[in-house]
Amino acid sequence: MGASLSNTAENGTATGRTGLGDIPESCVACVFMYLTPPEICNLARLNQAFRGAASSDAVWESKLPSNYHHMLDLLPPWRYEGFSKKNIFALLSRPVSFDDDNKEVWLDRVSGRICMSISSKAMSITSSEDRRHWNWFATDESRFQIVAYCQQVWWFEVSGTVKFPFPPDVYTLTFRIHIGKFLKRLGRHVSNFEHTHGWDLGPVRYELSTSDGQCVVSECCLHDIEQDDAKGTIKRGCWIEYKVGEFIVSRSNPVTEVRFSMKQIDCTHSKGGLCLDSVSIIPSNLKIISRGEEQGK
Repeated sequence: MGASLSNTAENGTATGRTGLGDIPESCVACVFMYLTPPEICNLARLNQAFRGAASSDAVWESKLPSNYHHMLDLLPPWRYEGFSKKNIFALLSRPVSFDDDNKEVWLDRVSGRICMSISSKAMSITSSEDRRHWNWFATDESRFQIVAYCQQVWWFEVSGTVKFPFPPDVYTLTFRIHIGKFLKRLGRHVSNFEHTHGWDLGPVRYELSTSDGQCVVSECCLHDIEQDDAKGTIKRGCWIEYKVGEFIVSRSNPVTEVRFSMKQIDCTHSKGGLCLDSVSIIPSNLKIISRGEEQGK
């Protein structure tokens, strides 16, 4: 089909018949407004009119969030000076670091919607300065190249906050955790559960709140979420993304402040053997699509 379209695009005028190459660039640009960035880039290869429309600032302006300038403000001006809107979209679809490189924000390449990840280094962790309780170790399994490891604590509490002009959308906040410590052995992911204990004795409490008064509270035993799911997928020894809840942003101004926490403060028993990587804030239905694609692989 691709070859047929290409022949029609290039040879329509030469053969005296009307082809895709006869469509005005302005009309092609109007159609591109309704397509995704990957679709636009694929069609740009058909002919000159499609290539021109695929580089139109008007087309790519429609793919950028209304407040993309706030993301550009996180970068030095020389990184985007003189860029077309297409190049700006490509730039912002790669992670943009801020807050001492402990937070990242980027555009989803298909929808152009804003996603964010917050490293455990940006969070407040009780007793994290005491190496008897918490350690940090480098790993390429984290987008931040480092994760926190809880060896043993009685009071487990992790909290964080972020202020950002999120565009209007519904967002899901998740914690990315791993039961047990892990390492790479002969290129394979291997888990060690030597220090894993106490999580089956009481639930972990998750909280999410926003500056406009939204609040979500949930509880879950980590021992339960690491068990095999209904489809037989083994979660023990794998990274788990635990959904805390959703919040709604109606407008970008004022800036939304999001606060989140994860606690297990029942001091009648100790707990340990847990890796904490990051917190993600991603448009809700985008997250559902992403999980479906992963399951289909």
